[in-house]
Amino acid sequence: MIYVYILHSESQSRYYTGQSMYRGKRLREHLREKKHWTRCADDWQEVFCQKTETREVARALEVKIKKRGAARFLLDLGA
Repeated sequence: MIYVYILHSESQSRYYTGQSMYRGKRLREHLREKKHWTRCADDWQEVFCQKTETREVARALEVKIKKRGAARFLLDLGA
């Protein structure tokens, strides 16, 4: 089981899209570790998460979100 997620930082008005087998652990890592892309803010909130069965399906969804743009992807969902 792989989770595809979108995080949003209100202070930076930015989105981050990723995937992980460990949903809660990965969010904590984004908030704690300041060496990744998410280091620019400490207010990341999960605004979307979808469970997938395989890494291939998760990667395809992640690529789809990134190509569309997270904000537009969420608008398309009505979120």
